[in-house]
Formats: sequence, C-alpha cells, structure tokens
Amino acid sequence: MEPRPDHGETTYKGSGKLIGRKAIITGGDSGIGKAVALAFAREGADVLISYLNEHDDAREAARFVEEAGRKAVLVPGDISTEAHCKEIIARAVKEFGQIDILVNNAAYQMSHESLQEISAEEWDYTFKTNVYAMFYLCKAAEPYMKPGSTVINTTSVNAYTPKATLLPYTTTKAAIQNFTATLAQLWGPKGIRVNCVAPGPVWTPLIPGSFPAKQSKEFGAQTPLGRPGQPAELAPIYVLLASPESSYVSGATVAVTGGMPTI
Repeated sequence: MEPRPDHGETTYKGSGKLIGRKAIITGGDSGIGKAVALAFAREGADVLISYLNEHDDAREAARFVEEAGRKAVLVPGDISTEAHCKEIIARAVKEFGQIDILVNNAAYQMSHESLQEISAEEWDYTFKTNVYAMFYLCKAAEPYMKPGSTVINTTSVNAYTPKATLLPYTTTKAAIQNFTATLAQLWGPKGIRVNCVAPGPVWTPLIPGSFPAKQSKEFGAQTPLGRPGQPAELAPIYVLLASPESSYVSGATVAVTGGMPTI
C-alpha cells in the first residue's frame, strides 16, 4: 500500500494496562487488527492473531507482539465456518489457559453500483464473515470468559450513514451494533462487558482491495478532518475498552470517525 498504514510501530507506548491478559483478535494480520495486536502486546497482553491466509502480514504482526516480550499465536483459516471459530477458541485455551479479551474485527466488503451485481453467494459470505463469525466466537468463548473479561466488536460509521455501494457490508455493520447491545445485556450478570468501535474511513488493505484506484486515492477526503484515519489512531480505543479503566462501559459504541456524524 502507498502510503503504508501506520500501526503505531514507532509511536505506541504501553503503560501496563493489560498485564497478564490473554487476547484473541480476528483480522489481526493487518489494518486495525494489526495495530490493536501491537498495542495490546505493549500493554502486557499475549495475543492470538486469527487471519485468513496473509501469512507474511501475520508473521509481521506476530513479530510486533514478540518484540514487546509477549506470546504470539498465529491461527490461519476462514472464520465464516463455525468449525474454524471453535478451533480458534480451543487453540487460545490450549496456549493461554484463559480468554480475557475477544476482538471481533475481521470483515469482508465489496463495492457495487447495482443490487443486480450482488450475488447471493457474496451476500451470504459477507454475513458469515462479519456477523456469523462473531456469534460463533462469542458462543465458543463464553465458557472460558470470567468476570472482568471483555468483547470488542468492530462496527462502522456505515451503520449510521450507510454507503449505497456497500449494501451487504453496511447491513452487517448495523447488525453488529445490535448484537453488541443485546449481548451486553445478556452477559452483564456474568460480569462480561461487550462494546463496539465504529471507525470512519481508515487506511487499511480493505480499501484498495475493495474500491477502484481513483476512489482509493480520494478515500477519507469527505471527513471533517479531511483525511482517512490510520490504524494507530484506533488502537487506543480498543485498549481502553479492553482494560479495567472502562469497567462501567458496556453495550456502547465508540465512534472514531474523523468527525463524520453518528447522530
């Protein structure tokens, strides 16, 4: 990508907010997930990085974790299947002995100008990756999450201001918000908090992979800040929601949108 995304490699400084915590991050090989993996490790957490098949990117993310003195576990595979989601949870329990933080961040999107361009297969795969996987992972992780554990789901500003060319994606992002708010009520008595983050335009590999070159170059210019966000600018919000400092925050959506409205 040009320019290269900033994951906080040279800027993020930890302060021990997550010492001893064990985290799972889907889509942790790139973009927001990679920045969150780096930040969690520098805050003291061991990290399992779930990713599809981008092995070089995943190894780089693991290197960030290990350079921070923490344990990194890489688990490739397609989270659209329940069997693989169960495998992720089983691997985390085997490697870490516990699960304290689950970040459901991986997503799939494609841009289309017409409803007729969207196949039933694409619609199904988008929901399975963005929504079903979140359900599969939460369900499989629940027996291993103790009071004080947290789930952080990645929604989008598109849940508030849907983009016409991203119909399957924007629909799933609204579903993620509703799932988050509902699960927070269901798990509140267990002492498990559930929140989500709504990024605006963020410069990640999902963008050039989803849009024509001209749209990619103009990406983020519509925000009041006039630019896309960098993954490093999202990571501190995930750290906050994963840490005891947000102990009374649950069922919430934190918007990080460069000024794009969410009301």
